[in-house]
Amino acid sequence: MEIISEHACFGGTQGFYRHASAEIGLPMRFSVFQPPQAKTGPVPVLFFLAGLTCTEETFMIKAGAQRYAAQHGIMLVTPDTSPRDTGIDGVDASWDFGNGAGFYLDATQAPWAQYFKMYSYILHELRQAVIQEFPVQADNLGIFGHSMGGHGALVLALRNPDVFRSVSAFAPIAAPSQCPWGQKAFTKYLGTDQAGWRDYDATQLMLGSTQPFPQEILIDQGLGDKFLAEQLLPERFEAACAQAGQRLRLRRHAAYDHGYYFISTLIEDHLAFHQRILAVVS
Repeated sequence: MEIISEHACFGGTQGFYRHASAEIGLPMRFSVFQPPQAKTGPVPVLFFLAGLTCTEETFMIKAGAQRYAAQHGIMLVTPDTSPRDTGIDGVDASWDFGNGAGFYLDATQAPWAQYFKMYSYILHELRQAVIQEFPVQADNLGIFGHSMGGHGALVLALRNPDVFRSVSAFAPIAAPSQCPWGQKAFTKYLGTDQAGWRDYDATQLMLGSTQPFPQEILIDQGLGDKFLAEQLLPERFEAACAQAGQRLRLRRHAAYDHGYYFISTLIEDHLAFHQRILAVVS
């Protein structure tokens, strides 16, 4: 693991790192905030998955999360949002697909399948790298995210409740199979057979669930979000949770849009939500 930079921050350390990823087949960057409590012993870990066009830096710079992570003694980890420097034709052709838009899935279609394996990268390789390199409680992990990353967080948690003990999201793409962003990405990454899309759609996973996620799920959605009606569709995930008997706290906020002003307004609530779950050792 290569240290790109490290900075003192709220009594802890904000670091940016690069490592050679066997899963992706290319170097990957990620960021870690180590709270001051990590100097004296292992701490819980909360993964944050960022949205379209973002990098491993975006959340750490814009959200203001370190102050509250330091108070709660939680380590924050943020991966990049896609592989970089793949050399694939068209990887930079649009802002909502390719670079910065890995959608936290394992692609099955050429040429994307060679490198775009963000689901396995986060679940296996990045998680293990964090466990090996930092003072963490390996079995005490949570996950949350924004927009495309909210989609990724919900999918990773619902499919792996034995790994992630808590999950929340800001304005997630809650039913990607039913919105233009998701349909574009899924068709190119996964192919036209929509049966293969279900494993990466939180609403479909919830509808097919025989056992709800063990903890309550928290989602915050701004009602001034220009993507709400066409792209995000939280009401469909809400209905699926009601059908499955899943505890869901979906909070709707007048006037707030899709950006980091919204996230920074509510980040304290999300850190406290995860802390209450992760503080109870399973």
